Amino acid sequence: MTISGIIVWLIIGLVVGGLAHLLVPGRQRVGILLTLLFGIVGALIGGIVTAAILGAGHFIITFIVALVVAALLIAVVSHPSSHRYVYGRRRRRRGILR
Repeated sequence: MTISGIIVWLIIGLVVGGLAHLLVPGRQRVGILLTLLFGIVGALIGGIVTAAILGAGHFIITFIVALVVAALLIAVVSHPSSHRYVYGRRRRRRGILR
């Protein structure tokens, strides 16, 4: 993968991040900058993995892999169990019978 290929996947990562944010159901507590960062990371991982397995030139498959990776990253970060600690303190959970 050349430098120009990496730059192209960085730019595509911005689009992938936005699409991945739309794919994850529910409310995400992830800001736009973190969403775009996850899209860039997903695009780079998708590009590297697809190029290593299938070789260069499989744009659609690489795009799909990048979209899945970015959506998984957003889903993991926005999952309610990842917000246990707020500002260094453990958040109290509300019980059912309170």
